[in-house]
Amino acid sequence: MIRHLVLFKLNEGVERSEPRVAAGAAAFEALAGQVPEIAHWECAWNFSDRPIAYDYAINCAVADRDALRRYLEHPAHQAAAGQWREFATWVIADYEF
Repeated sequence: MIRHLVLFKLNEGVERSEPRVAAGAAAFEALAGQVPEIAHWECAWNFSDRPIAYDYAINCAVADRDALRRYLEHPAHQAAAGQWREFATWVIADYEF
């Protein structure tokens, strides 16, 4: 199995309450039902107010590296990630478990 972790940081001046941010979160929340490669899916807003904390997280599992590639290339994933490019930066970790 492959774990795909993504941590998002909203850009300076961007608020969670903005409609475009809410739409981006909704797009990620819907991915589990749209991408067949997803074996496990969690995504949520961080509640920590520590200065080093990121704002939003995705914790995903897929069967193998080929499944990860198909997930990343899936049109629904591309559309969701494209929304986030407008207002956030992120870091990613992919590892086998």
